Amino acid sequence: MRRRSRQLSRTPHRPRRARALAATATAGVLLTLPACAGAGALGQGGDTINVLMVNNPQMLELRKLTADHFTKETGIKVNFTVLPENDVRDKISQDFANQAGQYDVATLSNYETPIFAKNEWLQPLDQYTRKDKSFDQQDILPPVRESLSGEDGKVYAQPFYGESSFLMYRKDVFAEEGLTMPKEPTWPQVAELAAEVDGSQSGMKGICLRGLPGWGELIAPLTSVVNTFGGTWFDKDWKARLDDPAFKKATKFYVDLVRKHGESGAAQAGYAECLNNMTQGKTAMWYDATAGAGSLEGSKSKVKGKIGYVPAPTLKTESSGWLYSWAWGIQKASRNPDKAWKFISWASGKEYERLVGEEFGWANVPAGKRASTYKLPEYKKEAGAFGEVTRRAIAGAEPRDPGVQPRPTIGIQFVDIPEFADLGTKVSQEISAAIAGRQSVETALRKSQALAEEISEDYEGRGR
Repeated sequence: MRRRSRQLSRTPHRPRRARALAATATAGVLLTLPACAGAGALGQGGDTINVLMVNNPQMLELRKLTADHFTKETGIKVNFTVLPENDVRDKISQDFANQAGQYDVATLSNYETPIFAKNEWLQPLDQYTRKDKSFDQQDILPPVRESLSGEDGKVYAQPFYGESSFLMYRKDVFAEEGLTMPKEPTWPQVAELAAEVDGSQSGMKGICLRGLPGWGELIAPLTSVVNTFGGTWFDKDWKARLDDPAFKKATKFYVDLVRKHGESGAAQAGYAECLNNMTQGKTAMWYDATAGAGSLEGSKSKVKGKIGYVPAPTLKTESSGWLYSWAWGIQKASRNPDKAWKFISWASGKEYERLVGEEFGWANVPAGKRASTYKLPEYKKEAGAFGEVTRRAIAGAEPRDPGVQPRPTIGIQFVDIPEFADLGTKVSQEISAAIAGRQSVETALRKSQALAEEISEDYEGRGR
């Protein structure tokens, strides 16, 4: 059985050779609102703010609604720059680290937020939440609210949506094959089921698992598997443990499962690709973010009503779902912090959820952040298949205690230190190569252990 909760906090020191978050923006196409000024307007003041955000489906819906609702109500125009996940992280890190002030607001996760706050790159938001009573800060789910706070206890970002992870599966396919999904499956059971449903329909694979390099792509689901198999990136004394038997067993299990019964081109498949595969009926199961359910149950989805949802599979732990949030942060150097807050208050507010429900359907509501969402009759009716499973997954996530051994800092699918963005990405490249068949898991983890040991040199002996 797992060890129970310990009072951990984020690492209080700065390492001798701190590796900065990636600072070079990856080339990508910048998508801007057609009705708004383009890149030439970035950094301007007045009644315009500049928002840098990830290109997830619910963000794109927000972009469609902004001009006709937020701008019409407030007179504040919004210039959006929209990029894929890996690219947007690089660009945000560059702009916020330099305090260039090019962007007023950016989508941050609960990984970057405490780090950026410690570096004084973000505006604390408590002054706004105290004055903005309609925002109702106490309505934000406690695990999400805590994850977006700094060491000083102040809130530095507000969630657009929150998520954990769970297993999604085709109920109709399972019924046709005479299979039953356990209410709380283990990973060995999932592997057996993947083998059974692989090829059950023309072109259908057993499961989709991320294989795309990136600490926020492949590493997120893989680390949740490592945790429940009994592994960890670092032990309580900051010794790297990627070559431990449990880490090796979990990684080999993951790689073997996706190679045998996973999607085609798995080494280049991330969240977006798996979502598309599930929506198009190309896979029978998908382990990933709870946020994906909204798209699967959307009005245009080919699999609407055909998906079942169960908790993240486990092995040695009671739960294994991760905790994540895409959230809005205001750059410290912003010249428009008050207007930026008005945008955040709108985009993360209760009324925005109702707007999305009415415009795009209640299954599309960016949920996982507010307790009140799960009391809305319209949402409960439309999201009945996955809403409560999602809420329980978020409530049960244990970022301070995700495995079977003490950890040196918090984090379920990541390690909450600045160096992890670079380390996780490099390790993901090695494991993705194993998924592609270019090297063995043993070789991938031997290289990865060496990378992690470089981090250990900075932190080792400075444990809690």
